[in-house]
Amino acid sequence: MHDIRFIRENPAAFDAALVRRGLQPLSAELLALDEARRAKILAAETAAAAQNAASKDVGAAKARGDDAEFARLRALVAEKKAEGARLTEEAGAEDTRLRDALMRIPNMALEEVPEGPDETANVEIRRWGTPREMAFKPLEHFDIPAAQGLDFATAAKLSGSRFVVLRGAVARVHRALAQFMLDLHTSEHGLAETWTPVLVKDEAMYGTGNLPKFAEDSYQTTNGWWLIPTSEVTLTNTVAGEILEEGALPIRMTAHTHCFRSEAGSAGKDTTGMLRQHQFEKVEMVTICTPETALAEHERMTKCAEAVLERLGLPYRTIVLCTGDMGFGAQKTHDLEVWLPGQNTYREISSVSTCGQFQARRMNARYRPARSESGFGKPEFVATLNGSGLAVGRCLIAVLENGQEADGSITLPAALVPWLGGRTRITAEGALV
Repeated sequence: MHDIRFIRENPAAFDAALVRRGLQPLSAELLALDEARRAKILAAETAAAAQNAASKDVGAAKARGDDAEFARLRALVAEKKAEGARLTEEAGAEDTRLRDALMRIPNMALEEVPEGPDETANVEIRRWGTPREMAFKPLEHFDIPAAQGLDFATAAKLSGSRFVVLRGAVARVHRALAQFMLDLHTSEHGLAETWTPVLVKDEAMYGTGNLPKFAEDSYQTTNGWWLIPTSEVTLTNTVAGEILEEGALPIRMTAHTHCFRSEAGSAGKDTTGMLRQHQFEKVEMVTICTPETALAEHERMTKCAEAVLERLGLPYRTIVLCTGDMGFGAQKTHDLEVWLPGQNTYREISSVSTCGQFQARRMNARYRPARSESGFGKPEFVATLNGSGLAVGRCLIAVLENGQEADGSITLPAALVPWLGGRTRITAEGALV
């Protein structure tokens, strides 16, 4: 969420930042809401002051036996009390309108983020690995004989489209990938493994920016809980409403959870296979840090995600998203795209974003600066970052497609073998050997 004080002091800069993200200027509209809110607050305070002054005079009028003045002042006290209550309620309504408007505006992109309307303006910053040359036409994951454990027909019977049942070898590899990622992040990258709920209250979804604007992208239960679209929601909100000590930062966490997305607006996109599912698993990374260290943490987190792909021997490229392609809460985003030979292209497998203080302001998550010669500083909002480390299903797709052989079998990455009990391949018949 944006700071209305910044908008008051920098309306032109705020509007310019919105234009960079493809939006119309909004400072005039927001400042009008702010002015209405402040006017109601001032009027309520004025009424309260008049009530207090009259209350003091009531006793004096009674003491001197001035019944007429006593009655007038008592009526004035009652009038100002009612007026103050009404104005306070109206000020609250104005505050809600302003807060709701601010909640619906995306974060401002950092100046270094390339400007552009959509993915065509994204900028590749590096590549790793060389796509393997295959002497046969590579198949997509769902057509590889060894991947017969991908059961879309049964999933459709159970749940409908955009679901999958995993069986046998592919289910084992899917589980091994999640364990491999968690172990790598916790043992080598310094992330604390965390287990969180997948059902959350409204406040958690507001905190990370999933509400109010993107309600249709998520699922809500009949009793009001939301199914998380990613554990970014739960991990980030662990510090909601807290004042942390600077010495406790950075906090680096990782979690493996089920994720749920309605895929609203994605009709016709990736309907075949398991690239775009309503239910999937992801190993998420979240960092809570000071604003000054956020960019360095962003690079660090990107390297953590890249390391997963490198250990698995999967070629990828890293791109920085342009202003028109970034997510709602991001200041800057790196996407990792893995090579899929069956599609003969790179596809997103991780998105790593720094959000600055945008989410923290929504969550009221702050830290107390370390003590200096002048004492402790005033609490400030923390910075938050999140990223996939990685999307497990998409990583499974990449492992299957990049490891496929001419005879229909799949050679598995050597780094994954310890998590597979020493097994190194899936036969064309679907057996893990």
